[in-house]
Amino acid sequence: MTQTHTDDYRRADGRALRLTYAEPDGVVRGGLVVLHEADGVTDGVRFLVGSLADEGWLAVAPHMSGDGGLSGGDILGATDITLAWLVDRGVRADLLGVVGFDLGGAAALVVAASRKLGAAVSVGGQGHDGELPPLVEIAGKLTSPWLGIYGDAGDEDGAEVERLREVAASAKVATNVVRYPGANHRFDADPDAAAEAWQRTLNWFDAHLR
Repeated sequence: MTQTHTDDYRRADGRALRLTYAEPDGVVRGGLVVLHEADGVTDGVRFLVGSLADEGWLAVAPHMSGDGGLSGGDILGATDITLAWLVDRGVRADLLGVVGFDLGGAAALVVAASRKLGAAVSVGGQGHDGELPPLVEIAGKLTSPWLGIYGDAGDEDGAEVERLREVAASAKVATNVVRYPGANHRFDADPDAAAEAWQRTLNWFDAHLR
């Protein structure tokens, strides 16, 4: 796996953010913002960042924090700074995407409904806690092509996921929702489902960031 690095990034306007990132060895295919789970930038998040770099993406996870839980404003502010970092690194605007896991999955949908990116993927996070808006209320407003991947064996509500699928389909961008009966929200209960979900994630970015 490609090694990750952590730096403090400061914009000319004074905005600053800690970022953990990994760079591909070869040509950079595009840039991906990786939104972390509730526990922050864990070893698992670093592994995902490194794995995405192995696939040719400049991947970067902002260290987000919020008092009492992340709000939509917290997430969008951190994502905007991270996107600026990617542009500073030479990534074209049409080759920018976002991916989130667990709580970060809900956060990725918030970003995809508020920013025009090349692609977005949410893995879990449908039954999130905190200050984020109900996802079914914003899914119809998606402005970035969005893929949602959910496991039925954990905390996810299957009926709610189907409602999310229905609402997202009304958006003016490409959307897809995939459910895995044997997977939980972290996709660590079913290795086969996890492997397929990973490949679907890569395929979504391959299709839309080009």
